[in-house]
Amino acid sequence: MANIPKPPRAERSLETDLQGKRVRAVFYRTEAGGEPVREWLKSLPSREDRKRIGEDIKTVEFGWPVGMPVCRSVGGGIYEVRSDLAQNRIARVLFYFDKNGRMVLLHGFIKKTRKTPDEDLDLAQRNKKKHERSQ
Repeated sequence: MANIPKPPRAERSLETDLQGKRVRAVFYRTEAGGEPVREWLKSLPSREDRKRIGEDIKTVEFGWPVGMPVCRSVGGGIYEVRSDLAQNRIARVLFYFDKNGRMVLLHGFIKKTRKTPDEDLDLAQRNKKKHERSQ
């Protein structure tokens, strides 16, 4: 946990704007205006799954820095929120911290293998680069 970044000083001084949050989560938005993580969450069939994932994101927002088992680095400046769901399913939401110290939710998926698939990591990295260019 030694290499966990802190939000920029300006963001930390806005405690009242964050309503007790240490970092603020925002959805990555595509050029077309879509929000892939929000759309993925809404597509999940179980309200309980959506609630569990939301609670884990909230844990990171209010408790940053947070380590295992809720959150860990996957490399390249990208972190994952780790959620255990019913029926032994596992969800991941990949995010990064933008220059304003916001937690930008880049990509969400249900994990089917032990290792996070390269396609999911690559998609999160592409979304991160697009977001950085748009700032």
